[in-house]
This record gives sequence, structure tokens and C-alpha cells, in this order.
Amino acid sequence: MNPSINDRSYGGEPAAERIRRRRASLLDVALTAMAEDRWRSATVAGICAEAGLNKRYFYESFPDLDALSSGVIDEIAEEVGGAAVATYLASLDRPLDEQARAAVDAVVGVLGTDRRKARVFLGGTAGAPIAHARRDDAIRGLTGILVDHARAIHDVELEADSLASTGPAFVIGGTAHTILAWAEGTIDITRRQLVEDITDLWLALGAKAADIADARRSAPDAGRASQQ
Repeated sequence: MNPSINDRSYGGEPAAERIRRRRASLLDVALTAMAEDRWRSATVAGICAEAGLNKRYFYESFPDLDALSSGVIDEIAEEVGGAAVATYLASLDRPLDEQARAAVDAVVGVLGTDRRKARVFLGGTAGAPIAHARRDDAIRGLTGILVDHARAIHDVELEADSLASTGPAFVIGGTAHTILAWAEGTIDITRRQLVEDITDLWLALGAKAADIADARRSAPDAGRASQQ
């Protein structure tokens, strides 16, 4: 049986690899358009023209522009999450400060070295509501990892205190703003110093949050007040 047209190789490149390459090109063009605040006026034809592709190749990977913008966010989220988790797992036998530093460095390595990714993932993009939802989901996922980490390290029942919600959100939000400012050049320090500063703040805030949660548990009236 002869292979179908879609399964054939051209120039030694399998069909699946050609599709992957075209999809990656569309994602890259969309990432640039989103980072440059051009997404509201984006069209399938325009995206394809920038990617140097025929419109039919767009629809082999994406049904519409919303799916493409969501794909951009998903790619960044997977890259950030994958880097952070892999680094964290590889450093479990190291001291807490080294674990935190490695995780921060991994995130900075993804978002701080490509301003487009930092702008889209951390700064937001106009005209892409589905992408907004995907980005928020990813940030909530990172927040959940931070809560679990703090609970394990400090042996505190953070879920019983309001800091379980406000603390990680505060840290993640501040970290995101700081990395974006650095990627944009607003903060003029080296990458190494950025990682050191964020790590020290993470550790300091985490320890202080644990102390506050402990104090609230020891004072029932204050603990109830924190939940109201």
C-alpha cells in the first residue's frame, strides 16, 4: 500500500516533522504579535504571511486564532513548569536555599531571557481572553507548588490560615513583576544577582509567613479573625 500524501517524506523530512516545524513557526509569529500588542488586529492570513506559510497549513494545527493564542500560553507554561519541576526534583537532597535558587534560576532562564515570553506570560496580552484564562491557570499551578513546598519545609498547617492563599499569590505576583521588569531592562542588574535577590526574598517571606501562621494558631481569637 502506498503511503498517503500526508505520510510521505520530502527531502528526507517526515510528514510529522514538517507539521511540527510549521506549527512551531506559527507559534513563534503569534508570540511576537502578542508581545508587541498586535494581537487585536491579527488575522489568520497575516499570521501565515509572517510565517511564510499557506493558510491551509494554519488549519492543520489550529482551528482558529484563539486556539493559536492558547497554544502560545500553553507552550510557555509547560516550559516554565517543566523547568521549575525538573530543577526542583533534581535538588531535593540539597539545602532549602539551594532548592529555591535553582527553581528561581530555571524560571528566569525561560522568561528572563526571551522578553516576548515574559511580556505575554507575565505582562498580559490584550485581545486574547482564552490566553488570559490559560495564563491564570498556569500561575495558580505555580502557586500551588509554592504552597506545598512551604507546608513541607516549615511543617505548618498553612491550609488553616489565610496566608495559604494570600502568601503564595503575593510572592508569585511580586516575582512575576520583578522578572518582567528585569527582562524589559527596568531593573539593571545581572541575572545572577536577580536570582539571588528573588531567592532571598522567597526564603525570608516564607519563613515569616510560617511564623505568622504559627502565632495565629497559638492565639485562637486572632486565628478566627484572620479567616473572617
